[in-house]
Formats: sequence, C-alpha cells, structure tokens
Amino acid sequence: MSREYKVGVLGASGAVGREVLNCLEDRGFPYSQVKALASARSAGTKLEFAGGEITVEEVTPDSFKDLDLAIFSAGAAASREYAPMAAKSGCPVVDNSSCWRMDERVPLVVPEVNARVLAQHKGIIANPNCSTIQMLVALKPIYDAVGIKRIVVSTYQAVSGTGQKAIEELAEQTRQIFNCRDIVREVYPHRIAFNCLPQIDSFTDNGYTKEEMKMVNETLKIFGDDSIRISATCVRVPVFYGHSEAIWIETARHIEPGAARELMSRSPGILVVDEPENLKYPMAIDAAGRDEVFVGRVRADISTDNGLTMWVVSDNLRKGAATNAVEIAELLIRDPELLKTNWTW
Repeated sequence: MSREYKVGVLGASGAVGREVLNCLEDRGFPYSQVKALASARSAGTKLEFAGGEITVEEVTPDSFKDLDLAIFSAGAAASREYAPMAAKSGCPVVDNSSCWRMDERVPLVVPEVNARVLAQHKGIIANPNCSTIQMLVALKPIYDAVGIKRIVVSTYQAVSGTGQKAIEELAEQTRQIFNCRDIVREVYPHRIAFNCLPQIDSFTDNGYTKEEMKMVNETLKIFGDDSIRISATCVRVPVFYGHSEAIWIETARHIEPGAARELMSRSPGILVVDEPENLKYPMAIDAAGRDEVFVGRVRADISTDNGLTMWVVSDNLRKGAATNAVEIAELLIRDPELLKTNWTW
C-alpha cells in the first residue's frame, strides 16, 4: 500500500487556501489527514472538503509537529513567523506568499520549469507570483530551444488575485452602478467595476510597482539567467478569475511562430488555443477553474528581428497559486530525500 501523508493548509479559509483544498481533492493527493489552519479570527469555520466538512483550527507553534508537509497561503507575515517553525519541526513548507521568494536559501519553483532546484530546499519552498508562473510555463520551451534575450509583458489581472474582499467589492460595485447608487471603495484606491487600474501593489523608486518588479526578479531567479532583460506593466481589470498577459519576447536565435506553437503544444501544462481565423484564442472565462496555461495569438513581432508575441491566460487561483503549490508537494512526496527532517533555521 502506498504511503499517505498528513497535510496542513495554513490560510485554509482564504480564497487561495480554499482552492488548495480543492486541488488536493481534485488531483487525488494521497493524504491521510488534512488539517485546516488559520488565525484565531477564522478558527471554528467549517469548510467543505472531500464530500464532507473540516473545521479550521487556530495556528500555533505546535500545529506542524505531526504533519508531513504544509502549504501556506496566509500572507507574508504569517509565513515569516510560522514557516521556520514548521521546517524546524520536520514539516516542509510550500509557501504561497512573497516572503521567501527572493531568499537565497529558498528555491522558487515552477515544476514545469525548474523542478531540479527542489533538491536544494532546506524545509521551505517558495511558490512564485501568479503572473510569473503562467508566463514562465509558456516561455520555458522557447527559452530552452532558442534562448530569450528580452521580455516585455503587460498583464490584465483578475481581482481574485487580491483576495475574497476584492471579489466582493467588484460584485458590489457592479450592483451599485446598475442601481444608480454611490460607489463604495474599500479594497482598491479607485473604482474597479468597469475600469482598469494600472497599479498592482505599491510603487517603487524606479516607477515600477512591486508586482512588476516581482515578475522581473522572479523570472531571473527561476530561469537562473541574469542576462534576460525584462519590463512589466501590471494592470488590475474587472474580471473575477483568470489573469491574461500580452507577452513580447526577443529570442537569441530565430524561430518561426509555427515552430514556437508546436514546441508549446508538446510541453507539459500548456494548452495552445490559436485559431484566430475561427475566433478561437485564450480567454479568462475559459481558463477559470482549469489548471492549464492557455496560449494563443502566437505571431511574429513585426517591430523587431527574432521577435515573437503571444497572449497567455491562466486561472490565478489554480495554476497561479494552489495548483502550482500542490504540484510542488507532489514532487516532494515522490522522493523521500526531499522529505528529510534535519532542517535548521
């Protein structure tokens, strides 16, 4: 009989945490127990899981001592506090927050791109930013085949990337507009309904936002290639689920769009939908609830030599967060060496 594992999900009551529970069930993860953890405020909440319910427990320093692994989706502050505790107690952590992504001790992993670096982990593995994940899944086969010198990306990101309150704000503002009522803003600095906000996270000294710089810095770390030049513009749009990206790349060697399309269609995690003559291309409404990265509108960039441009869409709560984390957990349990328990922090 194959082994089963005790799994903790910190932040289980949040939007990503609930999706982690869905992924564990959907993908048939071999668990014997799933412990839902959150702050004291959410303790006692009942969550649907595997045809029944589980009760959220308040997280404490002792919550991880009897677990085989944990997936964190509770924000950077909670990860900073509890991830080292979990690792010290022999429970490896896959962390969805931004806390550990650029830490030199922590591998930043997209399984289709750089699974090999998992061997370097010391009890904490970082899940990249949602927009970075889907972009690199799409670009990995092209990078391997012909190299990439430059990336320019514009993102169109769903409100679910901000969390449950943002989902509710978009829904409520839409109702307010249709009923000619005053617009109430609580999550975003401006109205999000029927609007686009060219700001995700706060601005940095170079004029880029933190979200944009995450895409830059995480791409360099995941590819392990500091020579790639990257520029990003990240926009919040009035969509509930699914991030979309317009990506321009300059390759080191020439590749025809058809060849790039073929490479991506044969690569894990990618679904090519590219029949513009039949009005078929990736859309957020089609990606919602799916684990694939959808790629379409692959064409030559007429403004530069060795240029390609494409449209990439993925469910930000699934592949952009929960699915990627569960896939990392699946890799951990396949190799007993990756579950060793002598980590120190």
